[in-house]
Amino acid sequence: MAQYLNTATFLELARAAQACAAAPCSCAKTPLEGWQSQPLSLDETQFEEIGTLLREDDPEPTFTEYLPGKTTYWAVDAPIAPRYFPYNRCAVWQCSLCGRLYLHYVEGGGYFVDRRIRAVQAALIEDVPLEA
Repeated sequence: MAQYLNTATFLELARAAQACAAAPCSCAKTPLEGWQSQPLSLDETQFEEIGTLLREDDPEPTFTEYLPGKTTYWAVDAPIAPRYFPYNRCAVWQCSLCGRLYLHYVEGGGYFVDRRIRAVQAALIEDVPLEA
């Protein structure tokens, strides 16, 4: 299993990646600021999984979402709250060409599987504790 990234480490990696990722790159051809179904044009061989937000010691990660105010799951400004769904089930991918970070997980339903991806924006990461 990939290395677990706590929120502080994840935020540090996100800030470093943003500082380095100013150049154009094929990984950024499709806007991925909010959750998207993974584009078929995205070359997965260009990415390396550098960690996960899924804690090994959490046998039943919550499906509760953290969506304050009137934001929605699909919104480009929706917070990235690592303890909440879907972030608590995400792999953290890094583009090997430009260093940008992406969150990746597989949404599964009764009749479908959807590979979803979202670009990491450090300003949207929130260290929100789980509500009891």
